[in-house]
This record gives sequence, structure tokens and C-alpha cells, in this order.
Amino acid sequence: MTKPTRKRGWASAFGVPMSDIELAITRVKALESLLEQGLGATGKGLHEKVTSVQDKLPQPLVKKLRFVATVRNKIVHESNYQQIDDRNGFLRACDEAETELRAMIAPPRVVNKGCFGLVLVVMGALGIAWRWM
Repeated sequence: MTKPTRKRGWASAFGVPMSDIELAITRVKALESLLEQGLGATGKGLHEKVTSVQDKLPQPLVKKLRFVATVRNKIVHESNYQQIDDRNGFLRACDEAETELRAMIAPPRVVNKGCFGLVLVVMGALGIAWRWM
């Protein structure tokens, strides 16, 4: 069985799990960075950043990001909230949100298979047709 990667909540240098506070802060920072750099989001925290670009995001993604932001705020600011209730659900939401954001901001891939060949075939066919006229 392999250990989860650091991204999934392990401090790789020592093989020790991250605390829930470290995990929440680390994952939210990554999401905030994607929103800022990829979509031009502005604001103080994840909630504000999401609000600033909400019209560019699909509603299910907004919902995931708001869930992540709420959990992060609870673990950081509420003294009686000592650990993330559903750590796996939090990690899943982070992973899915990150994947969706990366897909949204990735440069479009140009697939140009055989286009030049098609042009040559069409030009050849036009040349043959022109000769017969």
C-alpha cells in the first residue's frame, strides 16, 4: 500500500500526516492561486475570490469551492472545531475543484491531424477538375 502524496494530506519529508489546519491552508492556497492566476479572481479569501469570478464558473464547482472555504474557515477560526469532520470528503472536494480549475484555465490544445493532407487532396482534385474543363 502506498502512502498518500503530500497533496492528499501527508508531509512527505517525514511520512507524518499533516494537521487538519495545515491541510486546509495548503489546499486553499493552491485553489486561490489557480483562481487568481487563471481567472483573475480578487478578494481576501477563497469565498471572496469565488464571488469575484462566480459568473465564469459552473455552479457545481462554485458549490465545491464554497464548501472547501467554509471548512477552512471553521478549522482556522473556531476554537471548538479541532479536526475536519469529513477529511476524505474535504480532500475529494479539493481534488475535484483543482482538477476542474486546471482544465478550465489550460491553454486550448490544437488538434491538427491531417489538415494539410486534406488541403492537398482538395487542391489536387480541383487541379484535375480544372484540366478537364
